[in-house]
Amino acid sequence: MKMQRIGTFIGLAIAICALHGFGPARAADTVTGDWTLSRSDDPGKVRFAVIRHDHGDHYQSSSDWALNQFQGLDVSASGRHEVHFAISREAGKFDCEGFLDNGEGAGLFHFSPNEQFPQQMKAIGFDGIDSEKQISMAVEDVTVEFAKEMKAEHIEGLDTDKLIAFRIFGVTTQFIEEMRKLGVNVNDSDKLVAYRIHGVTPQFVQGLRAAGLNTNDGDKLVAFRIHGVTPEMVRTLHEAGYQPDEDKLIAMRIHGATPEWMAELKKAGYDHMDLDQLIAFRIHGVSPEFIEQLHGLGYSHPDPDQLIAFRIHGVTPDFIAKLRDRGMKDLTPDQLVNLRIHGID
Repeated sequence: MKMQRIGTFIGLAIAICALHGFGPARAADTVTGDWTLSRSDDPGKVRFAVIRHDHGDHYQSSSDWALNQFQGLDVSASGRHEVHFAISREAGKFDCEGFLDNGEGAGLFHFSPNEQFPQQMKAIGFDGIDSEKQISMAVEDVTVEFAKEMKAEHIEGLDTDKLIAFRIFGVTTQFIEEMRKLGVNVNDSDKLVAYRIHGVTPQFVQGLRAAGLNTNDGDKLVAFRIHGVTPEMVRTLHEAGYQPDEDKLIAMRIHGATPEWMAELKKAGYDHMDLDQLIAFRIHGVSPEFIEQLHGLGYSHPDPDQLIAFRIHGVTPDFIAKLRDRGMKDLTPDQLVNLRIHGID
């Protein structure tokens, strides 16, 4: 519903600008596009989107902006009314016109780049700033001071694109310093972005350490977040007497060998099993339900390796029942597996 309203806002704003004009003539290097504005859950902020279409390419950035950055904008006015406001950033200035309707609206913008900005950035080692990158740097508020701060951190692979990504995903000097204090590798720009994308925060690392897992491997920490290895999972396993390494924890999450599932196996009589066997159970489909069905057929507690062999070779409760109907009763687990291996079905 909101997307329909925003689409209506843009269409009406374009019509307004066509009827009333859109300010004075602009320089040839001025960039134009659409903007939308809506309410934010954060006090003192609004959701502001910048949208551009250029030679078939589509660019859109939407985030929460502080209201005090919008010069000449009053979002408290009720009803529908035309607006004209500006946003000044170090990389350039956005002049915006359109309308608001009870605090939400849309319109068109003209972006006038700061001609000195590319030279200022080049002087500290960040070149290749074309018009597209400059408007992106304005949208994300990449400043010369921010670039200097990041350069002082001696991060590998740091370039103009990474500065933009750092602003988008919230890589700050505070984040870098906190992670370094914990001994985590933050010297690679790609890793820093990955940490922020996947939620590898100082709090997450501290939580793992409090649970008894001390790891500084950035790739493993990202994998933990991707697959759902949590401090709570580590703590539960340690309390149960397990000391899994990083790879084992990731494998357990990939295959679904969670503490909750292990508790169900415990009820079925399989407690404190080897972790490799637990993972094999999940890979091959040895479930508490499968074990219960075997119990009903008189196989009260097969060895874990036998259960895995059952699933690998297709020894199912239905297969056992069919053999019994043929008069083959009281077969051992090994005999059942051998019959399947030799093609008895």
